[in-house]
Amino acid sequence: MNLRMADPVADHAAASLDTVLGGRLVLRQMKAGHRAGTDAVLLAAAAGNPQGLAMDIGAGTGAAGLALALRVPQLSVCCVEIDAETAVLARENIVLNNLAARAMCITADVLSAKSRRAAGLRDASASLVLTNPPFYEVARGRVSPDPAKALAHVAPAGAPGAEPFLSRWLRACAALLAPGGQIVMIHRADALEALVSGMAGRFGGLRLLPVHPHAGEPAIRVLAAAVKGSRAPLSLLPPLVLHEADGRFTARAAALHRGEALIDL
Repeated sequence: MNLRMADPVADHAAASLDTVLGGRLVLRQMKAGHRAGTDAVLLAAAAGNPQGLAMDIGAGTGAAGLALALRVPQLSVCCVEIDAETAVLARENIVLNNLAARAMCITADVLSAKSRRAAGLRDASASLVLTNPPFYEVARGRVSPDPAKALAHVAPAGAPGAEPFLSRWLRACAALLAPGGQIVMIHRADALEALVSGMAGRFGGLRLLPVHPHAGEPAIRVLAAAVKGSRAPLSLLPPLVLHEADGRFTARAAALHRGEALIDL
């Protein structure tokens, strides 16, 4: 795959320049719409220290993939984003963080094998897939009026009787992974049944880590890691609690947000 250089963002007045991971990562992102936050931080922190090629699928402005690239200097990263305007920002972020030698962003519909091929994505080429897929389906609730936010958060409605969206997303991720490659995902905790079902037959050795907003409250997110083609059993790991009772980050969550800790999945 050839590196595609960053395109200029047409209207910087509509975008902000933010820092993540204690200032290590610089992100230009739109002031309105979907913005990178804790989910991206946790996803990158759970990815370990891979080698070869990592793909950040549904990358948005590149927060998770670029955070991983900054931490693992031997890694190449390909961000894949369906929204062209958001992909422009991801390409700019690659340049802003001095990662143009080993990171790129392509615009493609990951659910379409034809779109993936046309964009230059090769099946079975990635050692790692990071992904934060759209969390909701259209039928589950109100869709944001902001087009970019809706695209980031809401999966398109499928035809009646069609394969569930999350299963199709995981099938596409499996196609891009080399045998023995790893997927690391963050998703809603109440989507756990669909996540486990979508992994079945494609991935094994599934490790699940629930993420709780406060101690004693139900999980709101789940981090999941699995290996393509593995037959190892599922493991449920001790939870991560994000906030103290007064709303401050717990010591562990604060360290993750500063880029000073990792999540062992």
